[in-house]
Amino acid sequence: MAHKKQHLPTKICPICKKPFTWRKKWERDWENVTYCSERCRKNK
Repeated sequence: MAHKKQHLPTKICPICKKPFTWRKKWERDWENVTYCSERCRKNK
């Protein structure tokens, strides 16, 4: 039985322009998450 993800919030990364979804590790800081990855964050 596959686990179905609920409709999670998404944002668009300003560097790569790709959408990324909410992750558990961002649970407390989602409002401040801007980039989809460390790579994009470092290549501002």
